[in-house]
Amino acid sequence: MAKAVQIRDVPDDVHAVLARAAQAQGLSLTKYVLRELEHLARRPQIVRDNAATVRRTQQRVQGEADRETILAVLHEGRGE
Repeated sequence: MAKAVQIRDVPDDVHAVLARAAQAQGLSLTKYVLRELEHLARRPQIVRDNAATVRRTQQRVQGEADRETILAVLHEGRGE
């Protein structure tokens, strides 16, 4: 079951930025903030998944593969 979250003391400038961003995407402020919270909640898992991918890649190449090398190979594979 979904839960309610209430956030107090949001600074006026932060509220205004969020409201403009929501409007620009055709969303209500509530739906926009919910989407952003969902993304934020998933971020640690994304970071763990990325770290696991780096470790697997390093094992496959049997050596160190730094971030730049991995990104270069990804971009090359995508034709970028």
